[in-house]
Amino acid sequence: MSEHITVIGTVVGDPERRQTAGGHTVARFRLASTERRRDEASGNWVDGHTNWFTISAYRSLAENVLQSLGKGQRVIVVGSFRLRQWESAGKQGTSAEIEASAVGHDLLWATTEYRRSESAPQTVTPVTGLRDDAAPSASPPDEHAYAGASDSPF
Repeated sequence: MSEHITVIGTVVGDPERRQTAGGHTVARFRLASTERRRDEASGNWVDGHTNWFTISAYRSLAENVLQSLGKGQRVIVVGSFRLRQWESAGKQGTSAEIEASAVGHDLLWATTEYRRSESAPQTVTPVTGLRDDAAPSASPPDEHAYAGASDSPF
């Protein structure tokens, strides 16, 4: 089973550095995602069930995870979800794993400082917004407009 998933939770241990057989960097960490619900009787918010995930990030995402995340931080993870059956020393179980395509801090709980990494992929090209026959203006292009973007802010 492989599904696209977004999970918000708490990093429960510092990310660990690993290597693939091909020498690529892998960052692995555990994430606890606890349901919060309002207790109708008391009116208070209470913790519900906690889901535990093993998160793996590869290559440049792995390097950035290793430099940016630590135990106790709230994060948002987007990636491919897999249930994996395992057996070890006579024990069997199922683990929930996510191969991350994006990881970021949850800004509801903290602030963070964005620094572009040296090896960040340069796949997005800014659009000037000029027609072919328009004269260039004195103002710089909108740094938030990108190729393929529509006029909609969403």
